[in-house]
Amino acid sequence: MMDKFNKSTHPLRKYGVYNNILETIGNTPLVKVNKITKDLPGEYYIKLETVNPGNSIKDRMALKMIEDAEKQGLLKPGGTIIEGTSGNTGMGLAIAAVLKGYKCIFTTTDKQSKEKIDALRAFGAEVIVCPTDVEPEDPKSYYSVSTRLAKEIPNAWKPNQYDNLSNTQAHYEQTGPELWEQTQGKITHLIVGVGTGGTISGTGKFLKEQNPDIKVLGIDTYGSVFKKYKETGVFDKNEIYPYITEGIGEDFLPENVNFSVIDHFEKVTDKDAAIMTRRIAREEGIFAGNSAGAAMAGVLQMKNFFDENTFAVIIFHDHGSRYLAKMFNDDWMRERGFLSFSKPKAIDLIRSHQHLKLITIDSHQAVTEAVKLFQKYDISQIPVVENNVFVGSVSDNYIYQSIINNPELKNARIKDVMQKPFPIVELTATIDEIAQLIDKESSAVLTKDMLGDYHIITKYDIIQSISEKTL
Repeated sequence: MMDKFNKSTHPLRKYGVYNNILETIGNTPLVKVNKITKDLPGEYYIKLETVNPGNSIKDRMALKMIEDAEKQGLLKPGGTIIEGTSGNTGMGLAIAAVLKGYKCIFTTTDKQSKEKIDALRAFGAEVIVCPTDVEPEDPKSYYSVSTRLAKEIPNAWKPNQYDNLSNTQAHYEQTGPELWEQTQGKITHLIVGVGTGGTISGTGKFLKEQNPDIKVLGIDTYGSVFKKYKETGVFDKNEIYPYITEGIGEDFLPENVNFSVIDHFEKVTDKDAAIMTRRIAREEGIFAGNSAGAAMAGVLQMKNFFDENTFAVIIFHDHGSRYLAKMFNDDWMRERGFLSFSKPKAIDLIRSHQHLKLITIDSHQAVTEAVKLFQKYDISQIPVVENNVFVGSVSDNYIYQSIINNPELKNARIKDVMQKPFPIVELTATIDEIAQLIDKESSAVLTKDMLGDYHIITKYDIIQSISEKTL
């Protein structure tokens, strides 16, 4: 029953009509880099793998591993696919499994983005999150857990993307020939982030068979063993430590990493990779993932490798939507020191409560009504309005002290006891400007957002912002 999914051709395929989503894997576009590499000699192009149905290059090898396993009798109808994955391979496996009738159980690490995990579950896969900071041999590692489950669950198959050479073969059969044809044989350099090693090894092997002078450059990360092993032949455990960059680097040597094909490894820091990931979106208009940022940062670091005759291709593995809570989140970047803390503005100070309606009180209401509002909303100051105009303010401390001094004031109207109106600032006002306006006479300021709604900024908002900056 599997044959109908294997490379069948729709009679209208030349018009972009396919029998199923699996037929859309591959034949991804080559896009020129226009801004980021403008100061480098030669030409630079992106192999845009984000347009695969799973938004990742891993779709290629996921389908290939499944097809080969079916041919070998390792994966039987109704079986369960169990794999350790950072998310992208799991996505490719899950998409194929939906069409082919398999179940999926994936193990991943707690450093992977929530978007990746949620995406896997969207296709019906079960996802088990394991700790990152353990040895591969540890029973809790995502490698070990997937291996154990594959043994325990009947009719299960573990692709083992790291050591399954169908991974490399997929790129030897598909990605390499595509690049050779797209560049008309002009390609001089291939730049790839290296994780399992299948992409760089399979693509690189094919290209070198066409032209042995093509340079194959691998992107590694600090905390990974690849670079030192390539240069010295020594597997140094002292090179291993936790890192943030997703999709590249390893703490062991996958069989799919063919070091003889790779001419050079370039290490890129977590910070440089994260910053470049954002630059790619803002300067090239391409929404790509973390490994793309690492690869592009590596290109800039390796500028001495290139000359006027360079025709380089950089593989962009996956889509930026899987990193919205990470590299594309300012707070996440600042917490890790990847972005500097600029002084907050009014718009930043109201962000946590911008969705809430401003609590006000009419000048003709009784003082006791203000006390009720203080208690109900757990607030300490309220703007006073009259005919929709801010005419004053009241604070809990001021009301308290006024009633202590003159108990009869509890029956007075707000207009008889109110303080001066809170100052109103622009959304662009800095925290320093706002702080200067908050004093004994004005316990808060107001600002108006783009929708015309007013919001209050208190001493607490300023203190909270400063605390977050210094933590």
